[in-house]
Amino acid sequence: MIEFPDGFLWGAATSASQIEGSPLADGAGASIWQRFVHTPGLTHDGDTGDVACDHYNRYREDVDLMRSLGLNAYRFSINWGRVLPQGTGRVNEAGLEFYERLVDALLEAGIEPLATLYHWDLPAALDDRGGWLNGEIADWFADYAEVMFRRLDGRVKKWATLNEPWVITDGGYLHGALAPGHKNLFETPIASRNLMLAHGAAVKRYRQVGAHDIGIVVNLEPKYPASDKSADRSAAERSAAYMNHQYLDPAFGLGCPDSMAEIFGAGWREWTADELELASQPTDWLGVNYYTRGVMKHDPSSWPVKANYARQPGSTYTDTGWEVFERGLTETLLWVKERYGNPPVYITENGSAFYDPPVADNGRVQDPLRIDYLKRHLRAVHEAIRQGADVRGYMAWSLLDNLEWSLGFSKRFGIVHVNFETQERTPKDSARFYSAVISSNGGALAD
Repeated sequence: MIEFPDGFLWGAATSASQIEGSPLADGAGASIWQRFVHTPGLTHDGDTGDVACDHYNRYREDVDLMRSLGLNAYRFSINWGRVLPQGTGRVNEAGLEFYERLVDALLEAGIEPLATLYHWDLPAALDDRGGWLNGEIADWFADYAEVMFRRLDGRVKKWATLNEPWVITDGGYLHGALAPGHKNLFETPIASRNLMLAHGAAVKRYRQVGAHDIGIVVNLEPKYPASDKSADRSAAERSAAYMNHQYLDPAFGLGCPDSMAEIFGAGWREWTADELELASQPTDWLGVNYYTRGVMKHDPSSWPVKANYARQPGSTYTDTGWEVFERGLTETLLWVKERYGNPPVYITENGSAFYDPPVADNGRVQDPLRIDYLKRHLRAVHEAIRQGADVRGYMAWSLLDNLEWSLGFSKRFGIVHVNFETQERTPKDSARFYSAVISSNGGALAD
């Protein structure tokens, strides 16, 4: 028998830039993603988030959909520029009121809101001032966070500061695949440090004006060497430090990994004691986003960790090229338990992109591979709990098919199909499966 703890949160997750649409509506300021998607050649088929899932106008329909599936939690993000069009200074009341309406609708439906303050959509006005490279951004972020805390704390009782700081820097500042589209080894550790200082400043501000819980969301991958060769073992260790330790170690007061100096070379500057103290402000929970593992092979031409992923024969891979490896989720949760003192953890993202057939005449979308993915990974979460990990909730990624960043609408992660021409929502078979898991508190996983 499989049964999850009493009070376990069963939810789904989204982000503002991927589903809201109407990016400049009602006085909102442009974000770096608004700029990025409107730059020719940077997204699949030139796809933009101008409409996306039209959630800005259809949020009540989406909340009703969540309720029909039995969700008791929903993780969403706030578009900073919708609230502060210039990133600082004047507050856009219309933007604040949108998030108030959303939160109130969730609460009326019996769904707990988990709000993420930053999911990659920095106001363009702040990027013009250096963005995450500007040392003042920690204060800018804390001021924005305070606006949200003062308006919504109490109705929102679980806040996250940042979503996936590693992706922000690796994709946005090192490889240029994500906004703001930079490719600069020297900028990357500057952005990384400023992100963690902003996180700490926001947590510190929350302790002054908030009364509930705040944490950070990171993406984690267990790293394995592709062979027993010392070069591959070293590649796996560097990759683990670069992705998994670089942000969590400072957040939990363990300093910066020694290998950061090796990885970034002349671009690295050691953190000061004051910076480490600010970044390690005590938090109440940790969000873990898990999709796959990394099997790392030494590659001297790779930048900057000298490692590349090695494909595994016989494994199933998603449409984004990620290996389905559920055991890695159990291992990751137990690693967090041992290394960081077993903090309360929420799985804030876990999901898969697979080819989905069109909606059938009977209204079904059959997605057996996604069902299998969910079943395997939910069992892996349960196993981690059985071994003592303090996991308190699971958010499927994603509630809706959406704008998959630079991949546009070419990859579908949703448990709900979205027709991007008509905006019709159709729960896939995976949504029905997940609903059965929720209603049985995990019992459906035993089948």
